Amino acid sequence: MRNHLTTASILLATTLLAGGGAFAAEPGITDTEILIGDVEPLTGPPALLGVAASIGHKIAIAEANNAGGINGRKIKYVLEDDGYVTARTIQGVKKVIEVDKVFAMLGMSGSGQSIAVMPVLEKAGIPTVIDVAPVKLLWEPPRKNVFVVGQSYEEGIIHLVNYLAEKNPGKKWGLITQDDDYGITVRDGFDSVVKSKKLKVVYSGNYKKGQQDFSSDMLQLKDSGAEVFLAGGIIAENIAMMKELEKLNVKPVTGIFWPGRIEPVLKLMGPAGDGIFAVDYVEPFAGEAGKAFLEKARPLVSEAEFKGINRYTMSGYAAAKVLIAAIERCGKQPTWACTISELEKTKNVETGVMAPISFGPGIRFSNQKLQITQADTATLSFKPVK
Repeated sequence: MRNHLTTASILLATTLLAGGGAFAAEPGITDTEILIGDVEPLTGPPALLGVAASIGHKIAIAEANNAGGINGRKIKYVLEDDGYVTARTIQGVKKVIEVDKVFAMLGMSGSGQSIAVMPVLEKAGIPTVIDVAPVKLLWEPPRKNVFVVGQSYEEGIIHLVNYLAEKNPGKKWGLITQDDDYGITVRDGFDSVVKSKKLKVVYSGNYKKGQQDFSSDMLQLKDSGAEVFLAGGIIAENIAMMKELEKLNVKPVTGIFWPGRIEPVLKLMGPAGDGIFAVDYVEPFAGEAGKAFLEKARPLVSEAEFKGINRYTMSGYAAAKVLIAAIERCGKQPTWACTISELEKTKNVETGVMAPISFGPGIRFSNQKLQITQADTATLSFKPVK
């Protein structure tokens, strides 16, 4: 009996290996498909970010599938909406990992949401490339399976404030930030430059997440005499602030952060947004690289999706390119361990939408090069500042 069982086991193992059954050990892999999951805000105001990022993932996936997929397997994209609500982010990530059984993860909602979901991703051990909200808590300390494409909010603010300080010496400064992890990071970056440059700060405000009325805050900013203003909102908040300043007939030199550096924001700000400065690590659409990306994207997405493209589409595209390349280098039998190892080996990968991307042993953050852009409301675009 024992000999019969041994023989049967050998035959079963041989059959599984011959038929590719060994892949059953890795979720999200079949003979014809590889599943990649994502959780983004697809509803509410932050959908401008989440939808755009998911379009970037779709462009990279369509590009790969049109070229034959990953070593013959087509990529299938599983996308969940979290509505920018942290509890739903955690629920969505568990769903795509445990129920849909995806092979790898992309994107991952906003900063607070991605921080909250780290224990789930780390426990699962699934290869993950985050591209929406790069904050230091995602890569410090480094997690074996989680990689982040982008630049830290803190470094972005430092770069922006340094630029504005050099162009506006001796001016009085104002700042307003959101009361969450995003706002804390923005303020930390600002404070570090204030100290080193000895900036004169005459107004420092803090608003509650979700706040819509900024009339009182902007009146205080005006009364303070601030000549340079760092608007630390995300999207709707920055629009409301600039419209209030327009009503008050004041126009300080204003800097915003990349979450607000999207064309619909300029359209809603109107003339109040003309000339504002923004910092970013992805190419502006007004430049040659941006125009080339749009030309590439047009045949790969629907007309509605094409209209939804913004700077988050570029960051999503770059992250998906890096993940797909890592899986592809694992050959016909990709595993989580191999994909993580290959992600770690990513070095100077060109995506055309930002500086080359690299990771390394113990390095899970791509640390992208920054640039300053300036808004031109006549063309509803941000142009590089030389």
